[in-house]
Amino acid sequence: MKKSFFLITIFAALICCAAFSYREGDFLKPIAIPASAQRTGDSARGYTYLTTGDFLKSGFPYDFFMAAKGKSINYLGRSGKNANVDFGYNVVTNADSIDIVIPTCMQCHAAVFDGKLILGLGNAAIDFTDFGSKAKQLALLKSWKMTAPRKYNAVRSLITSMSAVNPLMEPEVRGVNTADRLAALLVAHRDPQTLKWRDAPLLNAGSTVVPTDVPAWWLLKRKNAMFYNGFGRGDFSKFLMLSNILTVTDSTEAREVYGHFGDVLAYIRSIKPPSYPQHIDEGLAATGKEVFLNTCSGCHGTYGPDGAYPNLLVPGALIKTDSLLFRANQQAKPFVDWFNKSWFAQGPNAAQLVPGNGYVAPPLDGVWVTAPYLHNGSVPTIEAVLNSMLRPTYWSRDFDKPEYDYTQLGWRYQVRNQPDGRKVYNTTLPGYGNYGHYFGDKLSDEERKAVIEYLKTL
Repeated sequence: MKKSFFLITIFAALICCAAFSYREGDFLKPIAIPASAQRTGDSARGYTYLTTGDFLKSGFPYDFFMAAKGKSINYLGRSGKNANVDFGYNVVTNADSIDIVIPTCMQCHAAVFDGKLILGLGNAAIDFTDFGSKAKQLALLKSWKMTAPRKYNAVRSLITSMSAVNPLMEPEVRGVNTADRLAALLVAHRDPQTLKWRDAPLLNAGSTVVPTDVPAWWLLKRKNAMFYNGFGRGDFSKFLMLSNILTVTDSTEAREVYGHFGDVLAYIRSIKPPSYPQHIDEGLAATGKEVFLNTCSGCHGTYGPDGAYPNLLVPGALIKTDSLLFRANQQAKPFVDWFNKSWFAQGPNAAQLVPGNGYVAPPLDGVWVTAPYLHNGSVPTIEAVLNSMLRPTYWSRDFDKPEYDYTQLGWRYQVRNQPDGRKVYNTTLPGYGNYGHYFGDKLSDEERKAVIEYLKTL
């Protein structure tokens, strides 16, 4: 798989997927997250806007982009110049009548799986580890200021923002996402009310780069809050459009883009997970369903026509998974304060950031295809989620010719004896831990096998 020319993303929201149960008398209990009103819209218009729209107004001139990247497979079946670029980019015409290529949400929220593009699937093959190598490319683009001023003006806002975040958002390994870090670095340079860019940062974004795994978009229809610890409350569409701050001129432009994101939210809510493509042992799955209902559904919900999802925040002391993400969110007071007094938190349907002390137990629709697992992508298969003894300390997977394990449900991987830079997932690093969520350990091997078979049906 080719590395993205520039990797831009929006926030993501998925965490560990397996079993959990509790009793009413337990000292530490999950906390229910209340629902909030959401915008409605036209899903067809939302899809069109996502795949052809100009929600960023600055980008790479088309001829330059094609010379650097070459023609891509037209997975989206688009026409015109959009037929030539990767599904993670749109070709739009800017105010100066120049065709530019802008990065889109699909860079992180769509992925090729078994030769087919699955819209809404988190891109587990993305590479954020090479931002430091972009310095030469940025220098070339900056040289256009004197030699090609119209081209420079087309990409100027993108150059400005990328220069500010590069290379301050690189993770330790390939395949994880650092969207939270990107947002913090960008808002540090934005006036909270006008959203205008300031060259000198207005707040300290800190130095912590926390890895996350990109969620499946189709889960959002069930959720009362976005992000791993239920951080995002209120209007989801304002969080979804947050990538606009990459190049936004001011709040007037943001308001215009926001006008489209009710439709975008409607489209995301319309996405359904792909069905498991291989044989399912119906008898074993029925047994697994009973085990799941008795030991997992209390937090992960039930499925089918009468299914219900409880939207529960599980305390960190109970889930015991790597706590760096929710602790970083709690400690990011300047960022939280910026957001909660910003343009995004205004109006009748405001968005708010509410830090939590734990992680949300996610819905499990389509969980079979969403490897790797836990909120940081530290566990390669569902089998290892349900049996912590199987979790490798160091492991790697093939990003160029990935193979999926339809039995263990996850990417085929190799256990390594030691770390090897960014090629190997190192679970001993802060934020990359594969510990916690031990609830499946109490199950027998037969019960775990049955639960996995049931999860294939969701």
